[in-house]
Formats: sequence, structure tokens, C-alpha cells
Amino acid sequence: DTGLHPSHLELEITESTIMNEPEEVIPVLMELKEMGVTLSIDDFGTGYSSLNYLKRFPVDILKIDGSFVRDIATDPDDKALISGIIALAKRIRLKVIAEGVETKEQKAFLIEQECDQIQGYYISKPLAASLFEQQILKEMKGGLLVASNDSSLLKKG
Repeated sequence: DTGLHPSHLELEITESTIMNEPEEVIPVLMELKEMGVTLSIDDFGTGYSSLNYLKRFPVDILKIDGSFVRDIATDPDDKALISGIIALAKRIRLKVIAEGVETKEQKAFLIEQECDQIQGYYISKPLAASLFEQQILKEMKGGLLVASNDSSLLKKG
């Protein structure tokens, strides 16, 4: 209705939503994917995900829940889980986004593990659209933003 090309739309579906009725959800996701919509599984790892379903869902992105990120600087088990999730996602050609990144140490570990993108207060607290635009323009002028090879913006430092 809006004229937006489907390739410019990314839908985030929580893991629990997908897993409630997977056999009914898969055909809908396939249809959206065929239209060109990017599909993301949000809050990955917090529900009852099955690797079998992960392989069958036509998704492009896994978003690792912040509850796994929170203690990666101090908890070897969380480090191992994050490393494993990222490695698995990469092997099946999924992009990985880590949520809940709040510290430089978390960011450094995720970059080391080749996580594609991060979200969290380390980058910015939620902003109104007008404030976001002002912040981006300010940071671009100051040379604080650089483009990565996948065209996403990353902060230096």
C-alpha cells in the first residue's frame, strides 16, 4: 500500500512467536521471504528453539538476546555460548546482531567473535527520530562514524 519495496523492510519475529506454531508460521515466512522482506529472529536463545527449525525458517538474521551478552566479560559459559551461536549462525549464512551491549569489553569480545552488528546503550540509549538524526549528523561531522563493509554504521573507539 505504501509503495515501499519489500527489500527495504526488515521484520523481527520473536523466537517464542515462531516456536508457538512453527508449522503454520513457516509458510508465511516463506511468502514474505519470496517477496524480498528481510526476516530476523529476535531474542534468540530465550525460548525453546530447535536447531531443526532454525534450519527450516527462511530467516536472514539472528539477534542474540541481551541476557547472554550481559556477563560475557566475566562468565566463561556466556562467552562460550555467544561464540557458539555466532559460529553456528555464520556457518548457515545468517547475519548476527547482539542486543544489550553496554560496555567496551562486551563490544570488543563481540567484534573478536565476528558479530555483524551490536545494539545497546554502549552505542546509544533510545532516541526520538529527530534527536537520532541530530546525533548522526553531529557524529558524521566529527568523524566518529565509519561505514563497515556491510554498510552499517559503527562507532570508533
